[in-house]
Amino acid sequence: MSKLPVSLLPAMAAVAALAFGPPAASAAEETPVRGGTLDFVVGSNPPSYDGHVESTFGMIHPIRPMYSLLIRVNPDNPLSPTDIICDLCEGKWEVSADGKAYTFNIRKNVKFHDGTPLTSADVKATLDKIIFPPEGIVSTRKSWYAEVSAVEAPEPYKLVVKLKRPLPAIIPALASPFNFVYAKKDLDTHGYTWHKTHINGTGAFMFVQAQQGAFIEGKRNPDFYIEGRPYLDGYKAIQAPKMSVRVQAIRGNRAAAEFRGFPPKAAEELVKAMGDRVTVQSADVNNLMGVVPNQRKKEFQDPRVRQALAYALDRWGSIKYLQEIAIVKTVGGLFFPSHPLAADKKTLQKIPGYTPNIKAAREKARQLLKEAGQENLKLTLFNRAVDQPYKIIGTWHIDEWRKVGIDADQRVVPSGPYYAGLTKSRDFDVSIDFNGQTIVNPTLDVSKWTCDSGYNYSSCTDKKTEELYQAMLYETDAKKQYEKARAYENYILGEQADWIPSFWWYRITVNRSYVKGWKIGPSHLLNQALDTVWIDPKLK
Repeated sequence: MSKLPVSLLPAMAAVAALAFGPPAASAAEETPVRGGTLDFVVGSNPPSYDGHVESTFGMIHPIRPMYSLLIRVNPDNPLSPTDIICDLCEGKWEVSADGKAYTFNIRKNVKFHDGTPLTSADVKATLDKIIFPPEGIVSTRKSWYAEVSAVEAPEPYKLVVKLKRPLPAIIPALASPFNFVYAKKDLDTHGYTWHKTHINGTGAFMFVQAQQGAFIEGKRNPDFYIEGRPYLDGYKAIQAPKMSVRVQAIRGNRAAAEFRGFPPKAAEELVKAMGDRVTVQSADVNNLMGVVPNQRKKEFQDPRVRQALAYALDRWGSIKYLQEIAIVKTVGGLFFPSHPLAADKKTLQKIPGYTPNIKAAREKARQLLKEAGQENLKLTLFNRAVDQPYKIIGTWHIDEWRKVGIDADQRVVPSGPYYAGLTKSRDFDVSIDFNGQTIVNPTLDVSKWTCDSGYNYSSCTDKKTEELYQAMLYETDAKKQYEKARAYENYILGEQADWIPSFWWYRITVNRSYVKGWKIGPSHLLNQALDTVWIDPKLK
């Protein structure tokens, strides 16, 4: 896989420096200083505290520091899709000769925040909840683990994950930052929904308090299992949905960090105003924004109507302007743009909505609507009340659809109602949706679009999506896998138009220079444990 772009720059001046430049000295070369509280801003509120259910940065940023994972991305090298290390395990896991069993040695010095010692039984109970959830229990990423046959805890500090057939992609899947490890006794005593409103983890920080819509606060875990960590005394995650508030918080030193990222112009403002008092990092993001037509609604059961929504979008002409005001940059298909499985531009342009001839595309959209008897189509786009990039991209969709005669408007709601409407009631016409993955692991990342996926919100029932996906997933020949990836992508985006991409995200973080020990990854969901972060008092 090609290397993801990154810059780590003392922000000295022009916006040109926001792109790609020589990396600054690694924080790992400095000696961390213990102490201090990190205040950071979060552009959303958590719908709940349960990592197994949620898929938003609004939960990860304030809650992830209180939990641990079995394995995680290396915090010193989070851009690498292969640099995965033990968290609650130790050493290196073992893979059986047939590739169907992974054995992990669990640390013996771990306690939950309530004092309960952790054993392999807790990790097993957690993975069982994620992989084999009881009926009625949501497990958002369940489809990633379809090839897991069993999770066993043969000894108090040994865990074995068994597969039906070899699947190397299982390791990045197990490293998902949402795989919070819960105590078996909590699941047994309180049930599988208790963690939506309660926190009892083994992470570097312990829960202190939360004020809904205001902040969530954590303090250092004195019994943390990695010696000498965390360096911080604590942190406060301040909810600030408006981007202008987050920018001013960094500028006025009311907050030191914003880990999700700013659009270029906002980053430019901070750089010009603050110079070397801030540090900029940037990287491509493994997050694809798009819209999902609801096939429970009669008018969207016809693929011609869904295709018309795609043909109406001028992606190539719009992105050069949108990337200046929103955290998006790249036109692409279902597969991460720089990955070998991604379609090249010429191939991509054969898919509905990707032709550079927007005049012809919009004529095709009108023709399809007429053929489907929907010349007077009216729709409401369901969207999330988060500035970046939801509201901007939502408004763009509305404007584009109106250009082919669709009577389109937009309904914007807070994060909680948005996720409830998207995942539960599903009474929307068309909704803003996204495939926000973490580690770049395309063969599993694209599982979202199979009709039986736990986070496919189109309400489609087509079994062919699963057949095409499985054919691609288990293909061992690289050339054949690429061809099968095209078949899957063309079916989802072209023939069926079950999901309509807009753009891939791009991430620029601008944090106070005294924040050390944090590195950007290909997702704003990665590397948020904060156990390696420290504050340099000389720069504060």
